[in-house]
Amino acid sequence: MNTSTATVGIDRRALTAIFSRLRTEAGQSDPLPIYRQLANMGEPIPAPWGGYIVTSYELCDQILRDKAWSVPDADWRTSHSARWNSPASQQMAASLPMLNPPQHTKERRSLGSLFPHSSLAVLRPNVERAVDRLLTDFTDQLRNGPADFHTLVSEELPIITIGEWMGIPAEDYGLLRSLTHDQVFAQELFPTPSQLALSDSATRELRAYFAELIRARRKNPGNDPVSAWLRAWDALEPDQDRADKAVHALALFMILAALETTSHVLSTSVRLLLEHPEHLESLRRDPELIPDAVDEVLRYDAPIHMISRVASTETRIGDTLVPAGQMVQLMVGAAHHDPARYPDPHRFSLRRGASHLAFGAGIHYCAGNALARLEAVTLLTSLLGRSIRPRLSGPTRWAPRVAFRRITSLQLTLT
Repeated sequence: MNTSTATVGIDRRALTAIFSRLRTEAGQSDPLPIYRQLANMGEPIPAPWGGYIVTSYELCDQILRDKAWSVPDADWRTSHSARWNSPASQQMAASLPMLNPPQHTKERRSLGSLFPHSSLAVLRPNVERAVDRLLTDFTDQLRNGPADFHTLVSEELPIITIGEWMGIPAEDYGLLRSLTHDQVFAQELFPTPSQLALSDSATRELRAYFAELIRARRKNPGNDPVSAWLRAWDALEPDQDRADKAVHALALFMILAALETTSHVLSTSVRLLLEHPEHLESLRRDPELIPDAVDEVLRYDAPIHMISRVASTETRIGDTLVPAGQMVQLMVGAAHHDPARYPDPHRFSLRRGASHLAFGAGIHYCAGNALARLEAVTLLTSLLGRSIRPRLSGPTRWAPRVAFRRITSLQLTLT
């Protein structure tokens, strides 16, 4: 392992200032210079708030796959500060990505293969219909002047896709999307007290919504996945309340996981291609390259740029001994631009063909990755097959975050 020991003597105030810049809209619009600063500090970097930061692909990949590292589950959060024990944070601790074995193993098994080819084949016509309708409406808007692709298309497609699949009424889509945007603050690195309060309020509303959904599916089960999860958990857990609690956490998490991340992938795919028109024309000539383009988007600007892991036991990273229970922040956004892993990493290339960590790695690899890819490929295929030639009409707007990337506006106009 080529791990630098240059972290000795790092100025804590300077490092805090770097992350303060990263969490601004300006920092989010172009985080790569900030990531280069972090990478030049060596690794692991002692974090001013405690724990460590790593930026290389090699270490991020190794830690994600190594069973010596765990996720910050409910037990870990309970033993730490109030920031980790808010209602929103504890709700996330009950979700699949924040469970450690053996509980993670049990709950992951209850899902089976979440989106196998057979399920995707059923979902594909629904996604295609939704994409066609959204792009037709968006094109109508474009003919009257600039229109926001992110609001009109990217934010709509994920909730329509997951909502139809789960059997959620269409009139609730707007509410769930809004609550998801608020809830995600609890998963950020530096949430303010007001943001945590907003996240806690959204969590309470989401809990109430999905508690009612579980009750309704108990009363009138169907062929939807929530009813299927209830049947699966009834076979695993004789206590119905516990079974309902497990399905409640799963259903709520599916909404949280599907909306925020997928909308970023959709808008970022369009943004990067419009910024690289030569690639746009390549895809028009050869649509079979579209899946490769989506993977390069996921590498170049993944929806999640930071992942947290905890040392299960005293664990060594290079020359640094990390105590048991200490957290390490994996800056996968920086790792995706590591020159030791990717030649010319800041170049957006359709034919790179390299793996990435956008969906994580190891036992917590994203269970919904196939659905996100389906939505992105379907959207690009339909958009590039149309006669319109949109272009960017203004700067992309970003939410001021660190871990979860979120475009708030992507204004396009017709050429």
